[in-house]
Amino acid sequence: MNSAWQQLTLANLSLAQWRGGSYLYRLVGPLQAWRQSSWLMQWSEPIGALLLSFVFGLAPFVSNGLIGMLLAACLGYWALLTISDSAESKFSTPIHLLVLLYWGVSTVATALSPVKQAALVGWGKLTLYLVLFALMARILRSPKLRSWVITLYLHVSLIVSVYGLQQWRLGTTALATWVDPESPLAKTTRVYSYLGNPNLLAGYLVPAVAFSIAACFAWRRWPAKALAATMTLVNTSCLMLTFSRGGWIGVVAAGFVLLMLLTHWLSTRLPRFWQTWLLPMVLGGVTGFLVLAVLLVEPLRDRVASIFAGRGDSSNNFRINVWAGVLRLIQDDPDNRLLPNYILGVGPGNTVFNKIYPTYMVSPRYSALSAYSILLEIIVETGLIGLTCFAWLLLTTFTQGWLQLQRLRNIGSREGFWLMAAIASLVGMLVHGLVDTVWYRPQISTLWWLMIAIIASYYVPQPLADKNSSAELPQT
Repeated sequence: MNSAWQQLTLANLSLAQWRGGSYLYRLVGPLQAWRQSSWLMQWSEPIGALLLSFVFGLAPFVSNGLIGMLLAACLGYWALLTISDSAESKFSTPIHLLVLLYWGVSTVATALSPVKQAALVGWGKLTLYLVLFALMARILRSPKLRSWVITLYLHVSLIVSVYGLQQWRLGTTALATWVDPESPLAKTTRVYSYLGNPNLLAGYLVPAVAFSIAACFAWRRWPAKALAATMTLVNTSCLMLTFSRGGWIGVVAAGFVLLMLLTHWLSTRLPRFWQTWLLPMVLGGVTGFLVLAVLLVEPLRDRVASIFAGRGDSSNNFRINVWAGVLRLIQDDPDNRLLPNYILGVGPGNTVFNKIYPTYMVSPRYSALSAYSILLEIIVETGLIGLTCFAWLLLTTFTQGWLQLQRLRNIGSREGFWLMAAIASLVGMLVHGLVDTVWYRPQISTLWWLMIAIIASYYVPQPLADKNSSAELPQT
């Protein structure tokens, strides 16, 4: 079974052999001579990190259009790097192959979409995100540049959270009806900081909480550790004050995974007693704290109770009706289409969704910008084929993250803390995305692909990897 798992997750794939037989890879490197003679391109990696700094440094504060322009600049720079690459600089991972496969499925879905022009818009946005991933996975191989981008994100998230706390202290006007008007929380302030929406802010802060906790271990000096602890407190407080139920569930999921990974990381260095009891004690303490917080803090208690209110809560009722309409869309088999919608979807992007969903929504009162669930959204866009590809991508990404974490743990590298935070953030963002629509905002999509790129950047080709890593693959 271990061998079957390795084959499924491409753990033993020989990428050198694949590159040698790939026609696509023969397009890499025609401008290699120019790059070797260029003074500016000697700084190609720092220049790439600078572009990434603009993306993550400005994302919470600027319009989506400007973020799109920055992503287009990243695409152009990645293309320049690719066509001028040397043989030694070529970098790909099993994650890259599945990202490419997902892009290919989305391309076919676009070509077969009943609204091709709208689908082409979504396909273009998806392409920008996937090229951003490719650029990040390349640039972040440098530990210094990886640490720089992560540190920048943490400082920007701190600014965002501080402004959110200021909104809570001074009060702020809701820009939309974010709470059931009949709820006891109807007049409660939900902070949204610079992002304009509390659910969007919560999605932005889930990775910030995970990485600020990791920074407490990764940063060596005590002033830096104190700053990391402050970031953890401020980011967590701001996320809680968004009163985003999806964000709360996401950060709990991320925290649980991070706690498990940290305990595994530290277990070999602790006395036997702590190896046995540290995890149960910490889990029990955290669980007890959360239960007491829910029982004793009335706004928190009311908001958590609304999760289980079913259609009794207007936000729940809205999502349930949207999901019902989306399921009608997915199950449809129009006569004018080559394939049923559930096979290959109707094409990527919210523009396609906005054109097709009104035909299937259960009531004019329940129009929506997206499916309010990432899994349903993927089926709408690329069908069950796309969902299978996406699940394969996740499976391979988590497996590669685990393998590289084992390697870093064996050599005692502090870089492992960033890897743990990336894995935990992926879980938290995925859980949040199951019940919300924030994934398709560029502030969140760029972070999602940053997490996958961080994991990919740690990749070591199997022949060079620590042999112990292969032995510790998950058993099925």
